[in-house]
Amino acid sequence: MDVQHPQSPPSAVEIRKTTSADGSGSGSIILGKYQLGRLLGRGSFAKVYHSRCLDDNTEVAVKVIDKTIDASMEPRIISEVLAMRRLNHHPNILELHEVMATKTKIYFVMELAHRGELFTKLKRRGRFSESTARFYFYQLVSALHFCHQNGVAHRDIKPQNMLLDKDGHLKISDFGLSALPEQLLNGLLHTFCGTPAYTAPEVAYRKGYDGGKADAWSCGVVLFEFLSGSLPFDDSNLYNMYKAIHRREYQFPDWVSKPSRRIINRLLDPNPVTRYGIEELMNTPWFKKSSSMKQEQSTKQFGEGFLEKESEHMETMNAFDIISMSSGLDLSGLFEAGSNKKEMRFTTNVEVTVVEEKVMKIGKEEGYRVERRKSGGIGLVKGRVVLLVEILEVSMELWLVEFKVVNGGSEFEDCQWQQLKSGLKYIVVSWHK
Repeated sequence: MDVQHPQSPPSAVEIRKTTSADGSGSGSIILGKYQLGRLLGRGSFAKVYHSRCLDDNTEVAVKVIDKTIDASMEPRIISEVLAMRRLNHHPNILELHEVMATKTKIYFVMELAHRGELFTKLKRRGRFSESTARFYFYQLVSALHFCHQNGVAHRDIKPQNMLLDKDGHLKISDFGLSALPEQLLNGLLHTFCGTPAYTAPEVAYRKGYDGGKADAWSCGVVLFEFLSGSLPFDDSNLYNMYKAIHRREYQFPDWVSKPSRRIINRLLDPNPVTRYGIEELMNTPWFKKSSSMKQEQSTKQFGEGFLEKESEHMETMNAFDIISMSSGLDLSGLFEAGSNKKEMRFTTNVEVTVVEEKVMKIGKEEGYRVERRKSGGIGLVKGRVVLLVEILEVSMELWLVEFKVVNGGSEFEDCQWQQLKSGLKYIVVSWHK
């Protein structure tokens, strides 16, 4: 299912405050900006509408959440916003454009995935061929790798939470059960959540688990389902299901290839220590065969339009106080207050070590003290000015390099960007403001 991006996307993910009537159904207009259309789906606490932006007539999806929901759902809403805010960088993750609120409702304005759930397509076909399964599985794993690099564990991976854009590319959605680094206790997660048939066995033990390894287990279930058309473990009696999991009692249909079976067996290892993680999976010949087919298309998608739009979104972070309107749901801390931080980004296809060496060399030449940060990234320090340089993998052989002025912004002049740019130009694919 393909989501069509607005031609003029908002400059940042925002929370907006409105005094207009609450939109609660088709035809309603929100903040004078979006008109709700047909209902696309509903959950226990939200409805999603096909909508259009009144400014330029582009299509979006709007999730309408009732603020009078049970208090137990509030953490899910907050997790979803926080996670999606971190992840508005990847072509296989549904993009959050902005968040708005009225006295009784919250609105998530998101990409529209025109072709709906991948689950619907899978059920209609019965199962996927190996090439089709590989195509979707590559995109799923690449997106999860990006999530994990940014400290987010999804924890509810299943075909129902995978959408398809208009070009048939996958978009991961529904981050309501996702976990962020601040939820870790002694480096592990402890919340039991997810859909039992897709959830790693250690999640149920409440003794702590690695969110990345739990997502990897879900990937194994999904790949099995893609190829066979059924779940490896499916029993309404959870005791019986977990017994089958630990005994590894699942059977492949005859048509599933041996390389696919090996991948699934390593992912459906009930021991998270010996189970494949996402990075181990990405280094297998079976997965690399997928990436070789996808690379050219991924690089083109990032290089030509995606990162330009991403930089517009992340250039500033505005926040609006909606505490006074909220009946117990406080979203005021989800976004930074207006900031004077300066940033610049570029994409590159050279290896990370080369990028790091180049950044440190140019930094020293321009008079900065170079520091490697324990939390990751490179610090460039000159007087009160501190720049943080971070490198993120956005697809195979394509990297996003981000410079942020984290201190001394008032003393950092635009000409200093030009000096840095001049030294870095030979490794840059494209600059993004």
